[in-house]
Amino acid sequence: MGAETESQEKHTQERPKPTLTQEQFLSWKRQKDAAVSASKAEVSRKRAEDIAVGTVQMNGRELFTHEPWVFDNSRY
Repeated sequence: MGAETESQEKHTQERPKPTLTQEQFLSWKRQKDAAVSASKAEVSRKRAEDIAVGTVQMNGRELFTHEPWVFDNSRY
């Protein structure tokens, strides 16, 4: 038991725990959120282009936004 405790103590002493300040974390979080936001914006822009060209099938909301005449029941 003495050898195990000693090896565990050496193991914890060899690897110092990284210290992360709140400012560092918040900076990292802002960068991460900005990257995710940029990625979502790019996907949204690409989807809008594909819808305008007609290469993808639209869901109901997109169809209502781009072709509202399809949902006009006043003609019947």
